[in-house]
Formats: sequence, structure tokens, C-alpha cells
Amino acid sequence: MLKQVFAGLSLALSPIVSTLSLSADAAPSRFESGSLQVEKLGSKGRAVILIPGLASGSWVWRDTAPRLSKDHVVYLLTLPGFDGRPARADATLESVQADLLALIEKQKIEKPALVGHSLGAAMSLAFATKHSAKIAGVVAVDGLPVFPGTERTTDRKPLAESMRTQFAGQTREQFLTAQQTYMRNIGVIDEKLADELATLAARSDVGATASFAAEVMALDLRPQLGAIKVPVVSVSPFHAPDFARIGVDEAGKTGYYRWLLAGVEKLDVVSISPARHFVMFDQPEKFAVALDQVLANMFESPTK
Repeated sequence: MLKQVFAGLSLALSPIVSTLSLSADAAPSRFESGSLQVEKLGSKGRAVILIPGLASGSWVWRDTAPRLSKDHVVYLLTLPGFDGRPARADATLESVQADLLALIEKQKIEKPALVGHSLGAAMSLAFATKHSAKIAGVVAVDGLPVFPGTERTTDRKPLAESMRTQFAGQTREQFLTAQQTYMRNIGVIDEKLADELATLAARSDVGATASFAAEVMALDLRPQLGAIKVPVVSVSPFHAPDFARIGVDEAGKTGYYRWLLAGVEKLDVVSISPARHFVMFDQPEKFAVALDQVLANMFESPTK
């Protein structure tokens, strides 16, 4: 039922790159873990690892990270080729998960919560299928185990190559135009913010974007979801005008997300409205309240 809308969400893989920075009083320490750039804030409490989406950087969490760092140790990740970082030809979803595991082990991070947005959510879910014992849980912010609208596709390779070609063939000017279309229709509700982020998005490395976008389109984690032994909370943003034309209400979209994640043993889906893909920008207060409650529940849950 939702296929018409979600098929159009290929635009949601577009990069939203920005020079927006964390507040000056929350200056992070920076280091590398393999191909990942890591920014660390805070010195007390349970650890939270924040993973942005395709071509995004730590700016996605510009409000979230400083607030969480008051009671948590926060690690913000940026993937290679994203947010102005140099691309790496050997970087894949598999390799960045290995770099994440190395970060947890070398820094001796005790069962962190993974909070991922979009591509970062898919990466977190993939990590949890293999390393549940290393984490407290996953918060998947508008990111799913399979690209929405393609869940009935059996041969995913053509989809992946089509996505790669779509991005790889773009000039910088075309890239910017695509971001403007995406941000105004899928990214955020506020048009002024949409245009600001679209302009900044043109800083992305197109090749890295193309490669990771293709990998996300090829991904289908549903057969492995049963291996996740920790809580997973999916955050589902909803903006009624975007779904009115096909007659889908907020409960219907929430149910769709729950269906795609049905293999997860400990699953909850939280809807936040009115909001689009970058829910933390559209509804910062609602997102903060929901995230705080989710993390409190995860860290109170008994772990093995």
C-alpha cells in the first residue's frame, strides 16, 4: 500500500552535508577508528554512539549530542567520503561495521546504545545481527532493514546498480539540484532549512555517496533480524500531507515499519509528527523526549 510513496524515497538517500557545528561549549575530542572519524563528548554515564545517514556528519546531532553528553559519554561517527571527509575506495558497509567493532573494543565501551539515522540505522541493525552481545540496543531513526518500497523485490542487484548510476553520473550542479528537490519534499518541513541544507549538501563526495547508496539498496536484513537479541526501537516520522494522497494515516505508517522489522524479538516503533526524514530538525523537543525515554529503558534492561 505504501509502495507508491516509499519508491520515491530513493531521494532520501541523498546526502545532507553541512558545516553546521556543535555548540562551542561542547567541544569534542576527535580521533580515527579505521575509516571512521570519531568525536567524543562527555565523561560520565553509559555510552551512546550516534551514526548519521548517507553523506551526513555529526551536524545531524548538533542538538542531541551536547544534551546527551551531560549524562552520557557520546561518540559521534562520520563515515569516509561524508561531510567533507576524503573518500576511501575500500570503504563498505561491512568495513565500517568492523571499524565500529574496533572502536567499541579498543575504547572498552561497555554495551553502548547505537542511535543511527537512515543509512546509520541500517548500519546499526546490521551490526546488531552479528554483535548483539556488544551493545545495549539500537535506535533506528527512520532507517529500516530493507529499503522501503522494495521489500518484495527478489533480485536487488539491478536496483543497486541503478542507484549507483543515478549518483555517480551527477555533476556538482545536478547534485545540488537533487538535494534541493529531496530536502523540500522528503528531508524537512521548513523550506528555509531545506534550502540551507541542500546548498551545503553539494560538499559531498559523489563517488562515496554512490557506493554506499548502492549498498543500502542491495541490503535486505530481514532474514537475519531474529539474531538481534537486544531491544530495537524504530523512530517513524510522519507528515500527514505527504501521505494523504494515498490514504495512509499515522497508524498505517507505524504499522508498515513494524511489519518490515517483524523479525526483531524486542521491538517497539515510536511515531513522531509532524516530521519528515530528518525528524531531529522538524521536532527537536519531541525527538529529545522520545530518545531520552528509549535510552533510559535500554540501559535499565538486564543484559547478558
